[in-house]
Amino acid sequence: MPLPKLKEKFTYHDYCTWPDEERWELIDGRPYDMSPAPALKHQTVAGNFFTRLNIALRGKSCTPFYAPTDVVLSEWDVVQPDVLVVCDKKKITEKNIQGAPDLVIEILSPSTAKKDRWEKKNLYEKFGVREYLLADPDGKFVERFFRGENGRFDRGEAFDAAGEITLKSLPEIVISLNEIFG
Repeated sequence: MPLPKLKEKFTYHDYCTWPDEERWELIDGRPYDMSPAPALKHQTVAGNFFTRLNIALRGKSCTPFYAPTDVVLSEWDVVQPDVLVVCDKKKITEKNIQGAPDLVIEILSPSTAKKDRWEKKNLYEKFGVREYLLADPDGKFVERFFRGENGRFDRGEAFDAAGEITLKSLPEIVISLNEIFG
């Protein structure tokens, strides 16, 4: 469905008036349509990440979530990461997450890869996400970016499906990527 009326910039208030059956994200007030639904391979990888995190975080102070969960970073920035972890309970409201998650995982697909690699990476860095993972279900690898003391993401590192990744934002968690990609 097209947006109600064309505006230069949309706000979170505008976003809340759009139909519930449609999925959108806002980056710097610009709307991004999130349809059609992701491919099954995408959903499987996201589900595997969420399941591993959910098991590992039981009884701990951090909580994992999966899409569609609104993450409100500002009045003009609302995203729905594929998987995220929030360790500050004050950020978790009944309707959404208010502020930057500690960990964000985006599963790449041909239609979203460019946005995930550039726009969302810059957005997550700007708002203080500690660790950002990009998972490629076709290439079966993960890229990790970690926010340093200077407030910027590092140059990143890559992990293939044969390896494992120890999360820097949640150091007690080690994930076998073979289990994620199957």
